[in-house]
Amino acid sequence: MAEVTLRAVDESLPVLFADDMLAVIAKPAGLMAHASPMAREEDDFLVDRLRERFAREAVLVHRLDRATSGCVLVAFDRGTAAALGAQFMAREVEKTYLAVCRGWPGEQGVIDHPLDGGPGKPIKKPALTAWRRLAIGELPEPSAGFPTSRYALLECRPQTGRWRQIRRHLKHAFHHLIGDTSHGDGHHNRIFRARGVTRMLLHAHTLAFTHPRDGRRVVAQAPLDAQFERALGLFGWALPPVATAFTVS
Repeated sequence: MAEVTLRAVDESLPVLFADDMLAVIAKPAGLMAHASPMAREEDDFLVDRLRERFAREAVLVHRLDRATSGCVLVAFDRGTAAALGAQFMAREVEKTYLAVCRGWPGEQGVIDHPLDGGPGKPIKKPALTAWRRLAIGELPEPSAGFPTSRYALLECRPQTGRWRQIRRHLKHAFHHLIGDTSHGDGHHNRIFRARGVTRMLLHAHTLAFTHPRDGRRVVAQAPLDAQFERALGLFGWALPPVATAFTVS
């Protein structure tokens, strides 16, 4: 399988996998995927930087929010994009996210709560997010009448692809995502900011899909950035070296 030759090195966009048909990129937090009404005048965009990096057409097969980091799948032609898009529609792509939330949820579960499509799209559609708890911890900050504040590290697997699904589902479950200024809890966000963690703590950790040319399974895993690592370090949390599958009935 031919490999892609990179025209220039962009250290802020690590390539996790690449060949002549597609690539998986590790998007940093704070970078917009493409131009939209939510963009700011000073923004640059992931899709433009990918076209510059690979010196060819780059089609984003799916999106991550500006504040979310991690795996993004990119196709280098429209046919490949369509084939990969069909896998997303058929729910054959496995996506695993890491999230730090307030509170101590149970060991695992599913959030089944319909969501609308965002601004201008009021119709609600089914939305499912499976999750499991990886670790729990406390910080010495009073909260809700208690002397400490409790937090958990979750592994989330969205079964559908609704707008801001994990963020909104965690809010619905009263386990708000840390650093989320739109759907989170300001008190807990401030606790982390005071400790030098200023980003939203949602990371697209792994992405697994079937290569459209030869049918092999491709699994990519994006490393955490320094801020996410800092958040884990507040509790002494460590991740397993390889993401493991889990089943929720």
